[in-house]
Amino acid sequence: MDGSQLFFLIFAVLGGLALFILGMGIMSDSLRVAAGPGLRTLLSKATANRFAGLALGTLLGFLVHSSAASVMLVGFINAGLMSLAQAVAPMLGTNLGTSLSMQLVSFRLTDYCYAGIVAGLVLQMAIPNPRGKSIGRALVGFGLLFLGMKTMSEAIAPHRDLLRQYLVIIDGHTLPSRLLGVGLAFALTAIIQSSGATIGMAFALADAGVFDSLWQTYPVVIGAQIGTCATALLGSIGTGIDSRRAAAGNLLTNVVNAALSILLAPLWVPLFARTSPDLVRQTANTHTLLMIQNCLVFMPVIPLYAVLLRKIVPSRVPPPEPSHLLPELLEYPEKAIAACIRELHRVAKICLHSLRLAGQTILYAYTPKDVQAIRLGEQAVNEIKLAMKDYLAALVRRRLSQRQAILAQHIDRCMSDLERIGDHVETLCNLSLRRKKAPEAIVDADSFGKFFQLYESAFRILRQVSSSFDPDRDDIREIAQQILQARDAHGQASLDVRTLFNEKVARREITPTAGIFFSEYLAAIDRIVRHARNIALSEQQPQFWIKRSKLDKHMDLSPEPAVPPLVDPKDFLDRMHDEDDL
Repeated sequence: MDGSQLFFLIFAVLGGLALFILGMGIMSDSLRVAAGPGLRTLLSKATANRFAGLALGTLLGFLVHSSAASVMLVGFINAGLMSLAQAVAPMLGTNLGTSLSMQLVSFRLTDYCYAGIVAGLVLQMAIPNPRGKSIGRALVGFGLLFLGMKTMSEAIAPHRDLLRQYLVIIDGHTLPSRLLGVGLAFALTAIIQSSGATIGMAFALADAGVFDSLWQTYPVVIGAQIGTCATALLGSIGTGIDSRRAAAGNLLTNVVNAALSILLAPLWVPLFARTSPDLVRQTANTHTLLMIQNCLVFMPVIPLYAVLLRKIVPSRVPPPEPSHLLPELLEYPEKAIAACIRELHRVAKICLHSLRLAGQTILYAYTPKDVQAIRLGEQAVNEIKLAMKDYLAALVRRRLSQRQAILAQHIDRCMSDLERIGDHVETLCNLSLRRKKAPEAIVDADSFGKFFQLYESAFRILRQVSSSFDPDRDDIREIAQQILQARDAHGQASLDVRTLFNEKVARREITPTAGIFFSEYLAAIDRIVRHARNIALSEQQPQFWIKRSKLDKHMDLSPEPAVPPLVDPKDFLDRMHDEDDL
């Protein structure tokens, strides 16, 4: 092989691998979108028991593959919506689900790759429904995935004898070569962060005839199983201690399973080779059977395993406060409402902590860990908001009093305001990161001091909001009134500071660039205070209190309400097009 042939071979293989990874990513993302919020709701129910967690984790792994699914689970734990013990079974399930998706890939469907791309594109263009478009994109990804395998196989096939000489070192007959194969596959998977891509490459090498025995693909499957944990480990950086324990636990389970698989290779390889006459199918079956082995080993000992992880990954910092949205409380609406208010308090504390860190970024007194904590906090608030909406949707199906029905709406509104506060806190952080790169965005100490007083004002107001979310307090309305008064004072101070900055820009005492940055700072801070005001207005409503005598009152599901007929849009359309209103 001359230099030109080697060049084109390398890039044909890398191009095929890139198509495979791109297709897998498009297919996974599109299937996740097509599943909609139902997928997140199903995953939240994985806390019911370990077998439900295993089943739902398997579904998640099948749709989005283990690396992305593990990151989702780490995010759930960091948001306090899932405990460490509850996350182990879904983590095992994501690995099993990925192996099932690779079963689909192992079938020889490369001849249909172009048909999948065309059909998917037609669906995207012809179907206006977003879910239908997502299914179309998934078909495009499906086609690209198999096109990538086809590209790799066709590029490798003419050089199979030459490549076999180099890849003969990957051979599981002996322990050293078995370990070498595992190490190479682990390194490749950790770099590209996709076990599916590594195993897909093994499929292509087997299809091209470079690999001719399960003894060669067996170590690749094991190494890919370990390497896929890198994504979850990276995703856990900066998260709470239980999230990091879960990521470490995912690695530990796969390492233990890999060690067991390496030791049992003389038994398993001849047995698994009998599952199919085709090497690609043998490899896919091996992947699935080893994941089943992983589940069988760890499922019976999950509670003890969680205890072990806490000892292996110790911490003096307590784990994050768990969610108060317990499904068993829904039968007692007043308890469920009190739990929702406590959950608001938990979210407000997350926002308050992030706002404190955002103040450090404004002062340029921050670390990359602080920035990561702000972003993870914002993601956690987003997850809790979705969980709160699901919880309230289940709650309002009960027989509620008028006060309870209206209070549920106020709680939903407060949760939305807190989520928006989290967004604006992240905006403050991003502004600071951008401002640090602009040396001309510096202002004098007096101007900065007056601006920073507004930040401190917003921080105090948000701290009052956090303290108000306590269902056991009898002075919620009084605190809400204090928040409204503080907001009025903040509004006047903000106007004064904005006027001051405009005057200094006009007199060229500060640069226009600095004026733009601090105008955006003021807008974000004012929006935080405005959402705090919205929360205080909700808390002042006569329905915003807990009736303690009803805490233990059980309520059944309410009957299905009579659905009123749809309104006739004609009258409304006529009003919209009335020229007198234009």
